[in-house]
Amino acid sequence: MTDLDPRRHAFRADLAETGLKGRVEAASFTAGVRRQVAAPVAPLRRRPDPDAPLETEALRGETVTILAEEGGWAWAKLAPDSAASAYVGYLPAAALGPVEAPTHRVCVPRTLVFPAPDIKRPPLSFLPMGALVTATGTAADHNASYAELVGGGFVVEQHLETVGGAAPDYVAVAERFLGAPYLWGGKTVAGIDCSGLVQIACAMAGIDAPRDTDMQERELGTRLAGIEALERGDLVFWKGHVGIMLDGSRLLHANAHHMMTAVEPLAEAVARIASRGSAVTGVRRLRAAAVTRGDAPPIVI
Repeated sequence: MTDLDPRRHAFRADLAETGLKGRVEAASFTAGVRRQVAAPVAPLRRRPDPDAPLETEALRGETVTILAEEGGWAWAKLAPDSAASAYVGYLPAAALGPVEAPTHRVCVPRTLVFPAPDIKRPPLSFLPMGALVTATGTAADHNASYAELVGGGFVVEQHLETVGGAAPDYVAVAERFLGAPYLWGGKTVAGIDCSGLVQIACAMAGIDAPRDTDMQERELGTRLAGIEALERGDLVFWKGHVGIMLDGSRLLHANAHHMMTAVEPLAEAVARIASRGSAVTGVRRLRAAAVTRGDAPPIVI
């Protein structure tokens, strides 16, 4: 038996990642093969089955290590170079491609990929916030300037930022998901859950955040004594749920009560969740540099 978290460490009875030799028992070990998510969004599931629960979503450009492929599914580890955001599960093999060095990151909730530098052309697909792309050049028409992408397609340049950029306020990033429908395991404006909202907002601000609420409550920021004297950016946790404070009294969270990302008084959320038998389990404060006082207007979707 092992106390390693199977969400972060790849091991099965038949196979495990090489770095776990001596820590787990497996019939064989492998270093795996590095690939990159080529689809706009790829579901990572608990089992190699389209009906299996959605654990999280992998965004275009995210690097993965494939440990095995079977029946059109890749058993893979997301973000293999990051201990914090690593996650193991099953991805559709068709959603993966070769590794490319990204040059830009999508910095709006959702952008379109056009077949030519022309906004009047029917788009080929979309890309979510946080997706990584490689630009090979630029083009323009009378409406906008575009980045031309490896593999084809054009994205308006104003929806991209260079890799390595960091938003000054992760809360303002999270606010841009207001109205996004609630989706267990989701990480995009098309559907997102509470910890996915925290993770993607933190990522855009240069903070490497883990995926699930229990991990976030243990590892993000510093623990506060209680819900008194809260500030913008503080994280409030319940068992299996997390929300972001907009200020000292209002909570922003993707939740199944509203079935969307919504803002409500913290007191109301605390009372409602308590009526269902769950109390606040912790409050965490992120580093000061991750939060500023400026608010960004939400994107209407």
